[in-house]
Amino acid sequence: MNLTELTLTELRTALRRGETSSVAATQAILDRIVEQDNEIKSYLTITDEMALEQAAAADRRRANGEDGPLLGVPIAVKDIIATKGAPTTAGSKILEGFIPPYDAFVVQKLKEAGAVILGKTNTDEFAMGSSTENSGYFTTRNPWDLTRVPGGSSGGSAAAVAAKMAYAALGTDTGGSVRQPASFCGVVGLRPTYGRISRWGVIAFASSLDQVGMFGRTVMDTAVLFQAVAGYDKRDSTSLNIPVPDAAAALTGDIKGLRVGAPKEYFIEGIESEVETAVRAAIAQLEKLGAETVEISLPHTQYALPVYYLIAPAEASANLARYDGVRYGPRVEGADMIDSVKQTRALFGPEVKRRIMLGTYALSAGYYDAYYGRALKVRTLIKNDFKTAFEQVDVIAAPTSPTTAFKIGERADDPLSMYLADVFTLSVNLSASCGLSIPCGFDSKGLPIGLQLIGDTLQEATVLNAAYAYEQAARWDQQRLETAV
Repeated sequence: MNLTELTLTELRTALRRGETSSVAATQAILDRIVEQDNEIKSYLTITDEMALEQAAAADRRRANGEDGPLLGVPIAVKDIIATKGAPTTAGSKILEGFIPPYDAFVVQKLKEAGAVILGKTNTDEFAMGSSTENSGYFTTRNPWDLTRVPGGSSGGSAAAVAAKMAYAALGTDTGGSVRQPASFCGVVGLRPTYGRISRWGVIAFASSLDQVGMFGRTVMDTAVLFQAVAGYDKRDSTSLNIPVPDAAAALTGDIKGLRVGAPKEYFIEGIESEVETAVRAAIAQLEKLGAETVEISLPHTQYALPVYYLIAPAEASANLARYDGVRYGPRVEGADMIDSVKQTRALFGPEVKRRIMLGTYALSAGYYDAYYGRALKVRTLIKNDFKTAFEQVDVIAAPTSPTTAFKIGERADDPLSMYLADVFTLSVNLSASCGLSIPCGFDSKGLPIGLQLIGDTLQEATVLNAAYAYEQAARWDQQRLETAV
């Protein structure tokens, strides 16, 4: 049995049957990380000793008759999520060496479920980016083509799952940072409804947009991880105190009568022809499975990009004001306190500085109403578009990204071109909906293409079931990386 080839669901079954152990599976993954990650660079920190200790503890629990949703399953965690006793840097030099004295809510939930935590994955600095090139440490590479980006900001998590260096992984999605890298790396990526999962212990970027998400090799794997970490937490004022659905049980594959919306604004000039062809073919496949396609309009989609890049930087400007070298992270000594703060904040990378300046300007006296205030009003219009659409349809189907993975460095000097990589994902965050990316084919270069399925607020089970039905019919999940990079 090649343990690294198993899906999370297959590994759970093997563990429950006694066909393997958590220690064996964890060691197999750690060995693969040693073999592969010097090239891919998906991990910032590998907690190998801690992981093997957790695996041994999981095996003891199982021997005593215990079980859990993720008992003994090795999982990776994006390095913007706090982990007790392990570095959490948010991909930034300004947090280099910071080791939290606590676990984030989602890490607590992982441990309660019995998961083994492999380490912390690379991210664009403070989750600000679409390619993982903005990490303060190094660029992660796409396992399908090492000359290309894995997407971002959760590129490390997506690459680790795609390259079989984790059975699943946690990421965060502020404007598409789970779905877009899932598309680029050919895995499943879910962005749940805002508030469905507590953000306590997640380093803040844009507080009204941030949401923990997850990656899996299959829809079932993703559903299992979602169910394990979702839930209410009183420490997060935005956390929703509602029951978590049995997402795995909802995966029946029956979508007869499902109304699928095809938004005309998502099939626009600039989308690669192979991406559009693959997505339209996926929608046709959903029709064959019994779904009904309805053309819809989301008229304010064109404003999502400028609205996002006013709201997100404004909130980032406020959130990142706390990094002054006084409370945590490195402190650069200066001539006086003000100079020391200046020198410390110079540790921020170029993209973070750009967004702080944009946000500070948008919030400044005389400009607040003209920029940030107006953006909030247009955000409401975008939200109303989705509300109207979901009165007509159950899910919305669209491309995840207008292109497949682009070359490393190709957009480094063109921020607008980089921002456009998320043009199809931003609206979901602005509307507080849920969304998922699932592989729907490959382009002529052999790069994965992602289908995005968007659901109404709290409709993760509907989205996951639609994705599951498509996955079982199309079987793109079986076309994984066949050879070592």
